[in-house]
Amino acid sequence: MPAYWIAHVTVKDPQQYQHYMDLAPHAFRQYHARFLARGEQAETLEGTAYTKHVVIEFADYQTALACYHSDAYQQAKAQRADVAEAMITIVDGLPA
Repeated sequence: MPAYWIAHVTVKDPQQYQHYMDLAPHAFRQYHARFLARGEQAETLEGTAYTKHVVIEFADYQTALACYHSDAYQQAKAQRADVAEAMITIVDGLPA
């Protein structure tokens, strides 16, 4: 059953955030992630408003977790740490 990363991000320093954007795709490719949604056009109806929103599909929950905890993603995350605020949730998909 697929699983999904649902990420919400507010970038404080776009130039420095580019370092994250340069590194993160390596982890996503390694774990065969598929981007389903990515963009800034969104309307927050409840909760904290972020400026970027991403939905990424993985083969299953364990693969999604493995990607997040991988060395490749953690290196990318370190580049994002001081220049963006992020909320990432991993959730199981529904059976077909």
